[in-house]
Amino acid sequence: MKFSHKTSVALRFSDMDSFGHVNNACFLTYFEEARIKYIDDIVGWKYGWAKTGIILAHSETDFLIPVNFKDIILIKTCCSKIGTKSFTMLHQMLKIESEKEVPVSTAATVVVMYDYENNCSIPVNEAWKIAIKKYEFESGNAI
Repeated sequence: MKFSHKTSVALRFSDMDSFGHVNNACFLTYFEEARIKYIDDIVGWKYGWAKTGIILAHSETDFLIPVNFKDIILIKTCCSKIGTKSFTMLHQMLKIESEKEVPVSTAATVVVMYDYENNCSIPVNEAWKIAIKKYEFESGNAI
């Protein structure tokens, strides 16, 4: 898959653990930021948290090398699959060193469209499907 969507992540001092690098639990928050920015940018999501939205159903992360406080972090994101009620997103977290992108982590997440009023999953919005497929096709991905 080609990753054309990019999100810069600002590291916080509070993200550091006692070993002097970003705690692994913070990576989920960084991937969440990238996921939300992707959806904002691609489908123009109008937040209605009290009604419908997305909810994280699954996440798997591979940690390749540590991230330190002053590292410059970039996350590339793509959608690899759209199902009836969910879609799968892939992420690459990179740190920029001497103008080179160094992989630090990868992740795959599955998000489900969710009706918060009725507490149940719902089909993926058709307009979202069209926008995501168009964006990914133009990026060189076929989903």
